[in-house]
Amino acid sequence: MSDEKGPATSAGLFVSEMADTLDPTDFDALIERVDPDRWLSSRFIADPRARADVVTLYAYDHELARAPRAASNPLIAEIRLAWWREVLEEIYGGLPVRHHPTAQSLAELVGRRDLPLAPLEAMIDGRYRLLDPEPLTQDETLALGRDTAGAASHVAALILDPATDHAAAAVAGSAWGVAWLIKEGRGKGVTLDLSRARSAARRLSVAAFPAVLHSALASRRARGGTISDLESRARLTWSSATG
Repeated sequence: MSDEKGPATSAGLFVSEMADTLDPTDFDALIERVDPDRWLSSRFIADPRARADVVTLYAYDHELARAPRAASNPLIAEIRLAWWREVLEEIYGGLPVRHHPTAQSLAELVGRRDLPLAPLEAMIDGRYRLLDPEPLTQDETLALGRDTAGAASHVAALILDPATDHAAAAVAGSAWGVAWLIKEGRGKGVTLDLSRARSAARRLSVAAFPAVLHSALASRRARGGTISDLESRARLTWSSATG
């Protein structure tokens, strides 16, 4: 899929739209606005370079999450997600990466951190499953939480500490994704069990813990309602201090 100017196809319009709406210098402000839970958890990352890298990862995840929401029909959403799969093919195939701020920043991050392809692909696959409007079963909801928020936590933990237990990060991080699926009504009758997430989080190193810290808000997110910024900060601070 080319990003050169041409006929006004859905894909071409997507490229132009995305290139105009994001700037690499605005990633932190973007995530603070659209993903406050994970933005707050990233504030607990001491190293500024690592914090910026994790925020870049969340910007990529935001692009995937907005594909089903911003599209006028499932076909357009599929085109958006396919576009990002092609970005990964370019990055991992050593090809020129299209001129999109998030794609370019992700390519630089992958190369510098030597990140694996599988969890980044899983994040796309999970979004495809969300295009089906049917309610999810318990097993489907857990799988989707693993492949979206869990995969993102896996990669974030790799960035923060390559030696930590990344499988544990995926388990702990998936709880936050499951909570949001319940809140949005996708997991009808699904029960959020935080015991595995808590056990997994305790296996992470101190450096990697911010990769899953936002899961401390999962139970409140699953119940719906509003969590104030002050309460979110207090909960995350307490969880960070107590592990």
